[in-house]
Amino acid sequence: MARIRAALLLAALPATLLAGEATQAPAYHAVARYEIGGTDRGYDYLRVDSASRRLFIAHGSRVEVLNADTGAPLGQVPDIGGVHGIEIVPALHAAFASGGANREVIAFDPETLHVTKRIKYLGEKPDALQYDPASGLLFVVNGGKTGDISVIDPANGAIVDTVELSGGKLEEIALDGQGRGFVNDEEQGVIHVFDTKSRKRVASWPLAPAQEPTGLAIDRAHHRLFAACGNRLLAILDADSGKLISTVAIGPDPDGAAFDPKSGHIFTSNRDGTMTVVGEVSPGNYAALQTVKTASGARTIALDERTGRLFLPSGLFGAPPAPTPAVPEPRAPLIPESFAIIVVAQ
Repeated sequence: MARIRAALLLAALPATLLAGEATQAPAYHAVARYEIGGTDRGYDYLRVDSASRRLFIAHGSRVEVLNADTGAPLGQVPDIGGVHGIEIVPALHAAFASGGANREVIAFDPETLHVTKRIKYLGEKPDALQYDPASGLLFVVNGGKTGDISVIDPANGAIVDTVELSGGKLEEIALDGQGRGFVNDEEQGVIHVFDTKSRKRVASWPLAPAQEPTGLAIDRAHHRLFAACGNRLLAILDADSGKLISTVAIGPDPDGAAFDPKSGHIFTSNRDGTMTVVGEVSPGNYAALQTVKTASGARTIALDERTGRLFLPSGLFGAPPAPTPAVPEPRAPLIPESFAIIVVAQ
Protein backbone atom coordinates (compact mmCIF):
# COMPACT_ATOMS: atom_id res chain seq x y z
CA MET A 1 0.00 0.00 0.00
CA ALA A 2 2.86 2.39 0.79
CA ARG A 3 4.28 1.87 -2.69
CA ILE A 4 0.85 2.50 -4.25
CA ARG A 5 0.38 5.72 -2.23
CA ALA A 6 3.86 6.90 -3.29
CA ALA A 7 3.07 6.20 -6.94
CA LEU A 8 -0.22 8.08 -6.73
CA LEU A 9 1.50 11.04 -5.06
CA LEU A 10 4.18 11.11 -7.75
CA ALA A 11 1.55 11.02 -10.49
CA ALA A 12 -0.25 13.97 -8.89
CA LEU A 13 2.80 16.25 -8.91
CA PRO A 14 2.85 18.99 -11.59
CA ALA A 15 4.91 18.20 -14.66
CA THR A 16 6.90 21.42 -14.21
CA LEU A 17 7.92 20.39 -10.70
CA LEU A 18 8.93 16.94 -11.86
CA ALA A 19 11.01 18.53 -14.60
CA GLY A 20 12.59 20.86 -12.05
CA GLU A 21 13.46 17.96 -9.76
CA ALA A 22 15.06 16.14 -12.69
CA THR A 23 17.38 19.08 -13.36
CA GLN A 24 18.96 18.99 -9.89
CA ALA A 25 21.60 16.36 -10.56
CA PRO A 26 22.95 16.55 -14.12
CA ALA A 27 26.23 14.80 -14.87
CA TYR A 28 27.71 16.60 -17.85
CA HIS A 29 31.35 15.95 -18.69
CA ALA A 30 33.77 16.19 -21.61
CA VAL A 31 33.39 13.09 -23.76
CA ALA A 32 35.56 13.91 -26.79
CA ARG A 33 38.05 16.35 -28.25
CA TYR A 34 38.05 17.13 -31.98
CA GLU A 35 41.51 18.35 -33.00
CA ILE A 36 41.62 21.07 -35.68
CA GLY A 37 45.00 22.78 -35.19
CA GLY A 38 46.33 25.63 -37.27
CA THR A 39 47.86 28.95 -36.25
CA ASP A 40 44.88 31.32 -36.53
CA ARG A 41 44.20 33.03 -33.23
CA GLY A 42 40.57 33.99 -33.81
CA TYR A 43 37.51 31.80 -33.35
CA ASP A 44 33.92 32.56 -32.50
CA TYR A 45 30.47 31.03 -33.02
CA LEU A 46 29.60 27.45 -33.96
CA ARG A 47 26.47 26.03 -35.52
CA VAL A 48 25.21 22.43 -35.52
CA ASP A 49 23.10 21.22 -38.43
CA SER A 50 21.43 18.33 -36.61
CA ALA A 51 19.84 16.91 -39.76
CA SER A 52 23.06 16.60 -41.78
CA ARG A 53 25.19 15.84 -38.68
CA ARG A 54 27.57 18.67 -39.59
CA LEU A 55 29.33 21.07 -37.23
CA PHE A 56 30.26 24.51 -38.63
CA ILE A 57 32.95 26.48 -36.78
CA ALA A 58 34.08 30.10 -37.27
CA HIS A 59 37.89 29.90 -37.21
CA GLY A 60 40.22 32.66 -38.29
CA SER A 61 39.39 33.45 -41.92
CA ARG A 62 37.30 30.38 -42.71
CA VAL A 63 34.49 28.09 -41.61
CA GLU A 64 35.69 24.63 -40.59
CA VAL A 65 33.20 21.82 -41.17
CA LEU A 66 33.35 18.59 -39.17
CA ASN A 67 31.24 15.49 -38.76
CA ALA A 68 29.37 16.30 -35.55
CA ASP A 69 29.46 12.69 -34.34
CA THR A 70 33.08 11.77 -35.06
CA GLY A 71 34.96 15.02 -35.53
CA ALA A 72 36.17 13.95 -38.97
CA PRO A 73 37.00 16.98 -41.15
CA LEU A 74 34.59 17.46 -44.05
CA GLY A 75 35.96 20.64 -45.61
CA GLN A 76 36.26 24.40 -45.27
CA VAL A 77 34.69 27.60 -46.55
CA PRO A 78 37.80 29.81 -47.03
CA ASP A 79 38.50 33.53 -47.49
CA ILE A 80 36.12 35.01 -44.91
CA GLY A 81 37.90 37.90 -43.25
CA GLY A 82 37.16 37.94 -39.52
CA VAL A 83 34.48 35.26 -39.58
CA HIS A 84 32.08 35.40 -36.63
CA GLY A 85 28.55 34.05 -37.04
CA ILE A 86 27.12 31.11 -38.98
CA GLU A 87 23.53 30.31 -39.90
CA ILE A 88 21.99 27.34 -41.75
CA VAL A 89 18.66 27.74 -43.58
CA PRO A 90 17.55 24.21 -44.60
CA ALA A 91 14.43 25.46 -46.39
CA LEU A 92 16.65 27.32 -48.87
CA HIS A 93 19.44 24.75 -48.84
CA ALA A 94 21.70 27.65 -47.93
CA ALA A 95 24.19 28.70 -45.27
CA PHE A 96 25.60 32.10 -44.32
CA ALA A 97 28.67 33.36 -42.46
CA SER A 98 29.50 36.91 -41.39
CA GLY A 99 32.86 38.42 -42.31
CA GLY A 100 33.52 41.20 -39.83
CA ALA A 101 36.72 42.44 -41.44
CA ASN A 102 35.15 43.16 -44.84
CA ARG A 103 31.59 44.08 -43.82
CA GLU A 104 30.13 41.16 -45.72
CA VAL A 105 28.06 38.03 -45.41
CA ILE A 106 29.12 34.98 -47.41
CA ALA A 107 26.40 32.69 -48.74
CA PHE A 108 27.45 29.08 -49.37
CA ASP A 109 26.04 25.65 -50.08
CA PRO A 110 26.01 23.75 -46.76
CA GLU A 111 26.65 20.43 -48.53
CA THR A 112 29.27 21.25 -51.18
CA LEU A 113 30.62 24.28 -49.20
CA HIS A 114 30.92 26.26 -52.44
CA VAL A 115 30.48 30.02 -52.02
CA THR A 116 27.42 31.21 -53.96
CA LYS A 117 27.43 34.94 -53.16
CA ARG A 118 29.30 37.65 -51.24
CA ILE A 119 26.86 40.18 -49.85
CA LYS A 120 28.42 43.64 -49.35
CA TYR A 121 28.36 46.16 -47.63
CA LEU A 122 26.71 45.77 -44.26
CA GLY A 123 27.16 47.81 -41.09
CA GLU A 124 30.41 47.85 -39.18
CA LYS A 125 31.77 44.49 -38.00
CA PRO A 126 28.91 42.09 -38.85
CA ASP A 127 28.87 39.42 -36.16
CA ALA A 128 26.02 37.17 -34.98
CA LEU A 129 23.29 36.39 -37.49
CA GLN A 130 20.05 34.43 -37.48
CA TYR A 131 17.27 33.49 -39.90
CA ASP A 132 13.69 34.34 -38.96
CA PRO A 133 11.05 31.98 -40.42
CA ALA A 134 8.27 34.38 -39.43
CA SER A 135 9.50 37.08 -41.82
CA GLY A 136 11.68 34.99 -44.13
CA LEU A 137 14.61 37.33 -43.49
CA LEU A 138 18.17 37.04 -42.24
CA PHE A 139 19.15 39.44 -39.43
CA VAL A 140 22.83 40.32 -39.06
CA VAL A 141 24.03 42.05 -35.89
CA ASN A 142 26.67 44.71 -36.55
CA GLY A 143 29.02 44.75 -33.57
CA GLY A 144 30.84 47.98 -34.46
CA LYS A 145 29.96 51.63 -33.92
CA THR A 146 26.86 51.58 -36.13
CA GLY A 147 24.97 49.68 -33.40
CA ASP A 148 22.39 48.34 -35.81
CA ILE A 149 21.17 45.21 -37.65
CA SER A 150 21.43 44.61 -41.38
CA VAL A 151 18.45 42.78 -42.90
CA ILE A 152 19.03 40.42 -45.84
CA ASP A 153 16.61 38.58 -48.09
CA PRO A 154 18.36 35.18 -48.07
CA ALA A 155 16.61 34.07 -51.26
CA ASN A 156 18.48 36.60 -53.40
CA GLY A 157 21.13 38.07 -51.10
CA ALA A 158 19.76 41.63 -51.24
CA ILE A 159 20.18 43.93 -48.25
CA VAL A 160 16.60 45.11 -47.78
CA ASP A 161 16.67 47.19 -44.60
CA THR A 162 18.50 48.28 -41.46
CA VAL A 163 17.08 47.97 -37.94
CA GLU A 164 18.26 51.04 -36.04
CA LEU A 165 18.88 50.16 -32.39
CA SER A 166 21.13 53.06 -31.30
CA GLY A 167 23.16 50.31 -29.69
CA GLY A 168 26.55 50.30 -28.07
CA LYS A 169 28.48 47.04 -28.42
CA LEU A 170 25.92 44.61 -29.81
CA GLU A 171 26.43 40.88 -29.22
CA GLU A 172 24.29 37.78 -29.73
CA ILE A 173 20.78 37.66 -31.22
CA ALA A 174 17.76 35.46 -30.42
CA LEU A 175 14.40 35.22 -32.20
CA ASP A 176 11.12 33.97 -30.75
CA GLY A 177 9.71 32.75 -34.08
CA GLN A 178 6.61 34.90 -33.57
CA GLY A 179 7.93 38.19 -34.91
CA ARG A 180 10.19 39.44 -32.15
CA GLY A 181 13.96 39.66 -32.05
CA PHE A 182 16.32 40.28 -29.12
CA VAL A 183 19.93 41.51 -29.08
CA ASN A 184 22.31 41.80 -26.15
CA ASP A 185 24.08 45.16 -25.78
CA GLU A 186 27.28 44.64 -23.80
CA GLU A 187 28.03 48.35 -23.47
CA GLN A 188 24.58 49.55 -22.45
CA GLY A 189 23.69 46.54 -20.28
CA VAL A 190 20.32 45.97 -21.95
CA ILE A 191 18.50 43.67 -24.34
CA HIS A 192 17.16 45.54 -27.38
CA VAL A 193 13.83 44.25 -28.68
CA PHE A 194 12.70 44.69 -32.30
CA ASP A 195 9.85 43.63 -34.55
CA THR A 196 11.08 41.34 -37.34
CA LYS A 197 8.27 42.33 -39.73
CA SER A 198 8.26 46.12 -39.31
CA ARG A 199 12.03 46.06 -38.63
CA LYS A 200 11.65 48.65 -35.86
CA ARG A 201 13.01 48.73 -32.31
CA VAL A 202 10.19 48.43 -29.79
CA ALA A 203 11.99 48.40 -26.41
CA SER A 204 15.26 48.14 -24.51
CA TRP A 205 15.12 46.05 -21.34
CA PRO A 206 17.64 46.69 -18.52
CA LEU A 207 19.45 43.71 -17.03
CA ALA A 208 20.79 45.22 -13.78
CA PRO A 209 22.22 43.89 -11.53
CA ALA A 210 23.62 41.82 -14.42
CA GLN A 211 26.14 43.73 -16.56
CA GLU A 212 27.91 43.35 -19.92
CA PRO A 213 25.61 40.77 -21.58
CA THR A 214 27.16 38.68 -24.34
CA GLY A 215 25.71 35.17 -24.89
CA LEU A 216 21.93 34.98 -25.38
CA ALA A 217 19.58 31.98 -25.53
CA ILE A 218 15.82 31.61 -25.62
CA ASP A 219 13.18 29.14 -24.45
CA ARG A 220 10.48 29.79 -27.03
CA ALA A 221 7.89 27.48 -25.50
CA HIS A 222 7.98 29.13 -22.08
CA HIS A 223 8.91 32.67 -23.19
CA ARG A 224 12.21 32.99 -21.35
CA LEU A 225 15.42 34.79 -22.29
CA PHE A 226 18.80 33.86 -20.84
CA ALA A 227 21.57 36.49 -21.03
CA ALA A 228 25.08 35.46 -19.96
CA CYS A 229 26.73 38.51 -18.43
CA GLY A 230 30.32 39.55 -17.78
CA ASN A 231 29.90 40.08 -14.04
CA ARG A 232 29.33 36.35 -13.48
CA LEU A 233 25.53 36.45 -13.65
CA LEU A 234 22.98 34.78 -15.88
CA ALA A 235 19.96 37.10 -16.25
CA ILE A 236 16.62 35.37 -16.85
CA LEU A 237 13.83 37.49 -18.32
CA ASP A 238 10.22 37.11 -19.37
CA ALA A 239 10.44 37.34 -23.18
CA ASP A 240 7.00 38.99 -23.40
CA SER A 241 7.33 41.77 -20.82
CA GLY A 242 11.07 42.08 -20.18
CA LYS A 243 10.55 41.47 -16.47
CA LEU A 244 13.71 40.22 -14.74
CA ILE A 245 12.72 36.87 -13.23
CA SER A 246 16.00 35.82 -11.67
CA THR A 247 19.78 36.02 -11.75
CA VAL A 248 22.07 33.04 -11.19
CA ALA A 249 25.81 33.04 -10.44
CA ILE A 250 27.86 31.57 -13.31
CA GLY A 251 31.51 31.41 -14.36
CA PRO A 252 33.64 34.42 -15.38
CA ASP A 253 33.66 36.20 -18.73
CA PRO A 254 31.09 34.07 -20.64
CA ASP A 255 30.69 34.67 -24.36
CA GLY A 256 28.02 32.11 -25.20
CA ALA A 257 24.74 30.66 -23.96
CA ALA A 258 22.57 27.76 -25.08
CA PHE A 259 19.21 26.28 -24.06
CA ASP A 260 18.19 22.64 -24.44
CA PRO A 261 14.40 22.33 -24.80
CA LYS A 262 14.52 18.60 -24.01
CA SER A 263 16.31 18.80 -20.66
CA GLY A 264 15.33 22.38 -19.79
CA HIS A 265 18.96 23.15 -19.00
CA ILE A 266 20.66 26.46 -19.77
CA PHE A 267 24.40 26.51 -20.42
CA THR A 268 26.97 29.30 -20.32
CA SER A 269 30.47 28.87 -21.71
CA ASN A 270 33.03 30.68 -19.57
CA ARG A 271 36.49 31.82 -20.58
CA ASP A 272 38.16 30.17 -17.57
CA GLY A 273 37.52 26.71 -19.02
CA THR A 274 34.23 25.95 -17.30
CA MET A 275 30.63 25.52 -18.40
CA THR A 276 27.83 26.42 -15.98
CA VAL A 277 24.64 24.33 -16.12
CA VAL A 278 21.52 26.13 -14.87
CA GLY A 279 18.04 24.71 -14.36
CA GLU A 280 14.58 25.70 -13.15
CA VAL A 281 14.36 23.92 -9.80
CA SER A 282 10.78 25.08 -9.16
CA PRO A 283 8.46 27.35 -11.14
CA GLY A 284 10.25 30.69 -11.60
CA ASN A 285 13.24 29.66 -9.48
CA TYR A 286 16.55 28.92 -11.18
CA ALA A 287 19.84 27.64 -9.79
CA ALA A 288 23.28 26.58 -10.94
CA LEU A 289 23.21 22.78 -11.01
CA GLN A 290 26.74 21.92 -12.13
CA THR A 291 30.08 23.46 -13.08
CA VAL A 292 31.71 21.41 -15.85
CA LYS A 293 35.42 21.56 -16.59
CA THR A 294 35.91 22.14 -20.32
CA ALA A 295 39.22 23.61 -21.56
CA SER A 296 41.14 26.87 -21.75
CA GLY A 297 39.42 29.58 -23.76
CA ALA A 298 36.21 27.59 -24.36
CA ARG A 299 34.05 30.72 -24.34
CA THR A 300 31.41 30.03 -27.05
CA ILE A 301 29.01 27.13 -27.34
CA ALA A 302 26.57 25.31 -29.63
CA LEU A 303 23.94 22.69 -28.84
CA ASP A 304 23.00 19.67 -30.94
CA GLU A 305 19.27 19.48 -30.21
CA ARG A 306 19.06 15.92 -31.53
CA THR A 307 21.62 14.42 -29.13
CA GLY A 308 21.88 17.04 -26.37
CA ARG A 309 25.64 17.26 -26.93
CA LEU A 310 27.42 20.58 -26.61
CA PHE A 311 30.40 21.84 -28.58
CA LEU A 312 32.90 24.41 -27.32
CA PRO A 313 35.97 25.71 -29.23
CA SER A 314 39.20 25.89 -27.26
CA GLY A 315 42.80 26.93 -27.67
CA LEU A 316 45.93 27.21 -25.56
CA PHE A 317 47.51 30.65 -25.26
CA GLY A 318 51.01 31.86 -24.47
CA ALA A 319 52.02 34.91 -22.46
CA PRO A 320 50.79 38.23 -23.94
CA PRO A 321 53.43 40.60 -25.32
CA ALA A 322 54.41 43.74 -23.46
CA PRO A 323 51.92 46.62 -23.82
CA THR A 324 52.79 49.55 -26.05
CA PRO A 325 51.19 52.99 -26.53
CA ALA A 326 49.62 51.70 -29.74
CA VAL A 327 48.44 48.42 -28.17
CA PRO A 328 47.90 49.03 -24.44
CA GLU A 329 46.14 45.69 -23.90
CA PRO A 330 47.86 43.14 -26.17
CA ARG A 331 46.19 39.77 -26.64
CA ALA A 332 47.96 36.53 -25.84
CA PRO A 333 49.08 34.49 -28.88
CA LEU A 334 47.50 31.15 -29.65
CA ILE A 335 49.89 28.23 -29.28
CA PRO A 336 50.13 26.69 -32.78
CA GLU A 337 48.10 23.53 -33.43
CA SER A 338 46.24 23.79 -30.10
CA PHE A 339 42.83 24.72 -31.52
CA ALA A 340 40.20 22.04 -30.88
CA ILE A 341 36.53 21.43 -30.15
CA ILE A 342 35.52 20.08 -26.73
CA VAL A 343 32.41 17.86 -26.80
CA VAL A 344 30.32 17.73 -23.63
CA ALA A 345 27.45 15.34 -22.87
CA GLN A 346 25.70 13.60 -19.99
